[in-house]
Amino acid sequence: MKLKIRLSALILIFGWGSYAQNNKIKKAEKQYEQLAYIDAIKIYENVAEKGYKSADLFQKLGNAYYFNAELPQANNWYAELFSLNQTVDSEYYYRYSQTLKSVGDYAAANKMLDVFNIKNGTDSRAKLYESNKDYYTVIQENSGRFTIHNLEINSELSDYGTSFFKDQIVFASSRERLGTTKRIQKWNNQAFSALYASKINTNGDLEKPQPFSNTIDSKFNEATPVFTKDGHTVYFTRNNYNNGKKGNDVEGKILLKLYKATLENGKWVNVKELPFNSDDFSTAHPALSPDEKTLYFASNRPGTLGESDIYKVAVYGNDRYGNPENLGNTINTEGKETFPFISAENELYFSSNGHPGLGGLDVFVAKMNPNGSFEKPNNVGMPINGAMDDFAFVINTDTNTGYFSSNREGGKGYDDIYSFTETRKLLNTQTINGTILDKETQGILAGAKVLVLDEQMNAVKELLTDDKGKFSYDKAESGKVYYVRVSKDEYRTEEQKQYISSENGKIEVKIALEKNIKKLTPGTDLAKVFAIERIYFDLDKSDIRPDAALDISKIIAVLNQYPTMKLQITSHTDSRASKSYNLMLSQKRAQATMDFMVKSGIAKSRLTAKGYGESELVNKCADGVACSEEEHQQNRRSQFIITAM
Repeated sequence: MKLKIRLSALILIFGWGSYAQNNKIKKAEKQYEQLAYIDAIKIYENVAEKGYKSADLFQKLGNAYYFNAELPQANNWYAELFSLNQTVDSEYYYRYSQTLKSVGDYAAANKMLDVFNIKNGTDSRAKLYESNKDYYTVIQENSGRFTIHNLEINSELSDYGTSFFKDQIVFASSRERLGTTKRIQKWNNQAFSALYASKINTNGDLEKPQPFSNTIDSKFNEATPVFTKDGHTVYFTRNNYNNGKKGNDVEGKILLKLYKATLENGKWVNVKELPFNSDDFSTAHPALSPDEKTLYFASNRPGTLGESDIYKVAVYGNDRYGNPENLGNTINTEGKETFPFISAENELYFSSNGHPGLGGLDVFVAKMNPNGSFEKPNNVGMPINGAMDDFAFVINTDTNTGYFSSNREGGKGYDDIYSFTETRKLLNTQTINGTILDKETQGILAGAKVLVLDEQMNAVKELLTDDKGKFSYDKAESGKVYYVRVSKDEYRTEEQKQYISSENGKIEVKIALEKNIKKLTPGTDLAKVFAIERIYFDLDKSDIRPDAALDISKIIAVLNQYPTMKLQITSHTDSRASKSYNLMLSQKRAQATMDFMVKSGIAKSRLTAKGYGESELVNKCADGVACSEEEHQQNRRSQFIITAM
C-alpha cells in the first residue's frame, strides 16, 4: 500500500564522519525524501553492518521501517537506538512502544508509554494512555466478536480499501496489469494502485477482479472509493494528477487529493477534484454519511492535531460544499487517524495509532450523537486488530458483514483484504428483549408495533412483535435511557422507560396493553374495565371526594351510552375494625356512590347499591391475621357490575 504513509512529510538531515559513508548516506537521504524507502533501507543497513553506530542512523533505520509499516523490523533498530542511552525526542518513545506491541511485548511497550507520558504529558496520546492503562484488558473484553477470512481475490502485492457498489466490491490494488502505463513507485517497487471491481455471485463468493474504470484510472494512485446509494456518483482518492497534469507541493512532492466522478451511459465521466483540496497538503479516504449530506475524510491540512486527522464537510449538491471541520480531540490525536467509514447506524469506524491499541493502526468505532458530535471511541478488538496495520473497515449493518484491510503476518501480499462477520456487538451494548401481552387476558399480542426511542425521544428502531408476542433490540448502549413505546389497533399505546446499566447482558421487558374497545356483557365489572381499584373516601366518611367523582364519571358516561344498561354498585372494606361497623360503612359508601350517579342524571331504577363490609375478602387478611398495607388495600374495593344490557 501504503497511502497512509504519504500523509507524512519526512524531512531528514544527516551529518557523517567519513567521506565514503557520507556519500552513501547522501544517496540514501535523497531516496528517502523521494519515498524510495526500500533502497534507503539497504544503504542504511550496509553502513550499520560495518559497525557504524549513531542515534541518527538508528533513528533513520527505525523510521524507514516504521513508516513502511514493517513494525517488527523497526523494533530491532529502535532497540539499537535506545541501547545507546542517548537523549532522543519523546516521539521515539511512542514509536518504540508501537513496535514493541508488534512483537507482543506489551509490558515493555507500556514502560515506554510511561516515559512518553512523563516527557510529553500534554500529548493527547499520553493522556489517553494515562487514563486507560487497562486498555489491553478492555481490548480483550471487546475481542472475539468477529470471524474473519482472507479473500481469494488477494494478490501477492497490495490489495486494500474496499467499498460497496451495487452487487460488487471495489478496491485498490497494485497487481500487475498488461497493456497499462502505470508507473512504478520507488518506495516499494510496486505499481501505483488502481481500482478493481469484484462481483459478488449468488453464493456470496467473489468473482475474479476486473479493472473498474479506465476513465478514472491514471498513471498514479487511485484508492478508497465511496459511492452514493443510487450508484451514480463516486468520490475517491488520487495523487495530485488530473487531465494529464500533475501538481506538486513546494518540495516537489505529489500529494493526495479527493476527486469526484459521475456515471453516465455506463461510463464514469466528469472527473474533477473537490474544491477543498490543496497542492500543499493531502486529502484522502472519503466516506459518506447515511443521508449523503456529509463527506468525511482524512487530511494533514493546517489545523491538524497530529500526522493526519479526520474531517467532515457538508455536501450541498451541484458541486457545492461547506468548509471542512476537524472532528476534534475526541477522535483525533497527535498520532494518525485515517480511513473513516460511517455505518448506516451512524457509527464512525476509523483507524488510529494514537488511541491505545495493539500496535500499528487499529480499528476504532465511535457512536455519533444527534448533534453530530462523537462519543469516546472503542477499540473493536481482535481478530480485526492485531500487531500490525489494520484499516479500511466497512460494514453492512443489515447483514453484520463487511471487509477490512491488513498487512498482518500470514497474508498473501503486502496488504490483503479480509471479509468478516460480526457475531455480537461491543460490550457496551445490551439487548432489550420484550414480550407484549393483552392486559386483561394475559394472552400474547403478535404484530404489535414497538418503537424504541433514545433519551431525546428520537426513534432509533421500529419493530413488530413476532407470533409469540416478542421483540428484540440488540443495540441499546450502556449508561443511556431508552423508551419502549408499544401500539396496536384497538389497544391503548403504552410506553416504558428503560435505563441501560453498565453490565453487559439482556434486559427483559413485559408490557401489557389495555384494549380501547371492550366487550360488555351482564356480569362485567366496569371498575376492571376502567382500572378503578376503589372509590376513595376520607377516613370514616361516605362523602364523594373530587378524585372519586372523576372515576364515577367514567361509569356515568357508559350508562349514558347504553340507556338500558343496569348496574349493581358494591363496596367492600378490609377486616380492620368490627364486622358490623365495616358492613355499615360499606353500605353508606355504596349508597353515596349511587346517590351521586342519580344526581348526575342516571335513573334510580337502573341502579342498586349494596355494601358487603369484610364478608368477601379476596385474600387471607381476615381478623387476627398479620397483613401488609398492600394486602389490606386489595380488599378495599368498589365494583360496578352490569346486571342487564
